[in-house]
Amino acid sequence: MKNFNLRDFGAGIWERANRPQRVAIAISAIVLASLMPFAGGSFLATPIAAYDAVLVYPVAIFVLMSLGLNIVVGKSGMLDLGYVAFFAIGAYTMGFLGMHTSLNTWEIMPIGIGLAMLAGVLLGIPTLRLRGDYLAIVTLGFGEIIRIVALNVSWTNGPNGISGIPMPPDLGPIKFRLDDQKGFYWIVLVMILLTIWMIRRLSVRRPGRAWEAIRQDEDAAELMGVPTFKYKMWSFTLGAAVGGAAGVLYGSKNLFIAPEMFTLNVSILILACVVFGGIGNIWGVIVGGVVLGYLPDRIRFISDARLLVFGLVLIVVMNFRPDGLLPRKKREKAIVKKGADA
Repeated sequence: MKNFNLRDFGAGIWERANRPQRVAIAISAIVLASLMPFAGGSFLATPIAAYDAVLVYPVAIFVLMSLGLNIVVGKSGMLDLGYVAFFAIGAYTMGFLGMHTSLNTWEIMPIGIGLAMLAGVLLGIPTLRLRGDYLAIVTLGFGEIIRIVALNVSWTNGPNGISGIPMPPDLGPIKFRLDDQKGFYWIVLVMILLTIWMIRRLSVRRPGRAWEAIRQDEDAAELMGVPTFKYKMWSFTLGAAVGGAAGVLYGSKNLFIAPEMFTLNVSILILACVVFGGIGNIWGVIVGGVVLGYLPDRIRFISDARLLVFGLVLIVVMNFRPDGLLPRKKREKAIVKKGADA
């Protein structure tokens, strides 16, 4: 008897569905996700922290950042250990401009995204010709450089951080309040959906095919005429943009930012979400971000022992599912079919 595989089961339903059915499935999933803030009275409630606050950060923002990092790690196969740097750039852009100008969150958002993309380009130009461990070390160093700069320059207020960051203005019926963070969740959900749309559109076009070739074998891709540096820069810059957007919203939601919020641990945790869920698979990355964002707050009542439980869950899952909970779809069938046709 064939082993039951949740990923293949879900993919089978999707592939057998016609276009109207797929639209219905997608809309149902979006509606269900948008109703999650109202599940705080169920078994999903977090025992200490407010459920709707946990749903925004870490859960939804972890999902958003994991999708951005997945463009770099999962799509084009580059190991980035300094992804928190782009998150910090977005947050500090929000903090500085929010405190010193009359711009609101939505006006600062494109500036934060633009600065994160610029940082991605400036980092990528000298480093994206490196590969493997060398690239990982350089990106790790970049993440630490951003944190140390924030710790020592005056305009970031050093280790004291920036406090009193303004909240976003209301968007019609969507209200932004400290004691009711549903509005923040719905905004992050929209950003997640836009990111998924962008990734899916690019994946079936030339950039996606180039990323796949680079991930499989960069030397072979270059010999076949793929401009590898150009498309690696694409993935790095787009990933940085998502991280910057997440940082702007985080700064506006948290009202306070400080350098200790942007340590290497955040980069490692976001990378763990990608690996845990399934490198290269959008839906797996989402599951990884939800589980690793939600679990520590769900078991917070056991105090420091929750870190032990969290680590044990990672070890057990990665032993039984080394490719992640929902690994990327393998292409053996397509290869076999192509060989048979030949």
